Amino acid sequence: MELIQDSPRMPLVSVKGVPLLKYFAEALEQLKDFQAWPDDVLISTYPKSGTTWVSEILDMIYQGGDVEKCQRAPIFLRVPFLEFKAPGIPSGIETLKEIPPPRLLKTHLPLSLVPHSLLDHKVKIIYVARNAKDVAVSYFNFYKMAKVHPDPGAWEDFLEEFMTGQVSYGSWYQHVLEWWELRKRYPVLYLFYEDMKKDPKREIQKITEFVGRPLPDDILHRIIQQTSFKKMKENPMTNYSTVPVEIMDHSISPFMRKGTTGDWKNTFTVAQNERFDADYEEKMAGSDLHFCTDF
Repeated sequence: MELIQDSPRMPLVSVKGVPLLKYFAEALEQLKDFQAWPDDVLISTYPKSGTTWVSEILDMIYQGGDVEKCQRAPIFLRVPFLEFKAPGIPSGIETLKEIPPPRLLKTHLPLSLVPHSLLDHKVKIIYVARNAKDVAVSYFNFYKMAKVHPDPGAWEDFLEEFMTGQVSYGSWYQHVLEWWELRKRYPVLYLFYEDMKKDPKREIQKITEFVGRPLPDDILHRIIQQTSFKKMKENPMTNYSTVPVEIMDHSISPFMRKGTTGDWKNTFTVAQNERFDADYEEKMAGSDLHFCTDF
């Protein structure tokens, strides 16, 4: 695929009421015929919730903790992103054709846009959720550096769009809630970013048990070390530094920026926080899904 010289920021496209990047919306047409395999494992997240982290953890689990094998290609080629499409880079579907089973896949799609084949085959799904405030801040910085997104404008404007679901992939609230409900009917392991930061060994063990690949303590320790934020930020196979600058400009903001919990406190004003809390309480009312935002 020929790389265009300057990747213009384009407006989002609505697909079944969900705002999506123009390129990703185009990719959904190809996904209609997607056929899941019984041993597929799907990683599902709302953007900026630990997708790359869990992808690397899973690949390390599947490679038995072999660090060298996990250096074979960038993470987006080892764990294809189903709806991915961008100039100059193989699409998710194209990458998938090169992956032998068992396959690890990832998506940010809300449930309404996920290929039916994945649910029909009841493939194992690992969902990772992160508190909304940290997601909003991280997403704002990602919008700025990933030029396939529209210009995010000022932080206060982006925050309003995030709260009303007018960002790529739509409402964070709807996304986390519908996957939370899905776990009652499908094989979904629902994890929290904050828990993973607090006790990575416990959460990684949950993953190994869920996918039926238990590992000895020494291998678990190696995976914890290799998938630390510091290690992954330095690793060209996980930090997206191999992506053309026309698509991701790391001089604006690195793809892997801070990877912390509670960073929202450095961005939200007191007034923004109060308004966000009131809106959050209304949108999450009646749900037993709870997040930690005070650190």
